[in-house]
Amino acid sequence: MTLQTVILAAGMGSRLGRSLPKPLTELSDGRSIMQQQHDNIRAAFGDDAAVTAVVGYRAEAIVEAFPETDYVYNDLYDQTNTSKSLLRALVKTGRSSVLWMNGDVVFDPRVLGRAIELIERDQSFVTVNTSKVSDEEVKYTVDARGRIAELSKTVANGIGEAVGINYISRADKKAFVRQLTRVGDQDYFERGLELAIAEDGLEILPLDISDLYAVEVDFAEDLERANLFV
Repeated sequence: MTLQTVILAAGMGSRLGRSLPKPLTELSDGRSIMQQQHDNIRAAFGDDAAVTAVVGYRAEAIVEAFPETDYVYNDLYDQTNTSKSLLRALVKTGRSSVLWMNGDVVFDPRVLGRAIELIERDQSFVTVNTSKVSDEEVKYTVDARGRIAELSKTVANGIGEAVGINYISRADKKAFVRQLTRVGDQDYFERGLELAIAEDGLEILPLDISDLYAVEVDFAEDLERANLFV
C-alpha cells in the first residue's frame, strides 16, 4: 500500500523575515528545506510514498518548485494554524494512515528510517527529543505505559519536545480528524492529538530521536544551526 505523507507548508513564516514561504528557504548545501524533506522521504520509502503538501501563502512558488507533488490549498492560511491545514490533508487522504511533518523541519534522514518499524505496525507516534525542553516548544509527558499523555506548549514538567514529524494510524485517524474539526482555528495539530488521547483513548508512542538532528527553523539562528548538519 502506498504510504501517504503530508508536508504542512501553508504558513507565512514571518518570524524568519523572508519573502518566500519558509519551506523554500535555501540551506547551505543548496537545497531548500522542502527539498531536503522530499529527499529524506524518498530515501526511506522510495516510490512507495505519495507526497501531499498543504499550501497557502505564496502557494504558486511552492507548486512551481515541486510540480510533481499533490496539493491541498488552505485559503485561510492567514487565519488558521496547523490543526486546520492538517485537517484538510487528512480528509483528502481518505482512510489511509498518514505520516506528516511541519514544512520547516530540517532533519536527519535516519529519522524516517527509525520510524519504519512503527509505520509497518501501523502504530501512531510522535517523534521527540528528550535532550532539551524549551518553554517555547511543544512538550510532552507519558503515562505509566510509556504512551503520550500530554502534548502542548503549556505542559508542565515536560520530559522532552515534540520534533514535528508524526504518524497517525488508519485505526486512529477517524478520531483524530473529529478532534481536529473541534479545535480552534489557532490551535496547533497537537491539540487534536491531546484530545484524542484523553477522550478517545488513542495510544500514541513517543519515538525518541534525541541522538539525531532535527531543527525547526523559526528564526535566523535556527537556520544557522540547521546548516551545521546538512
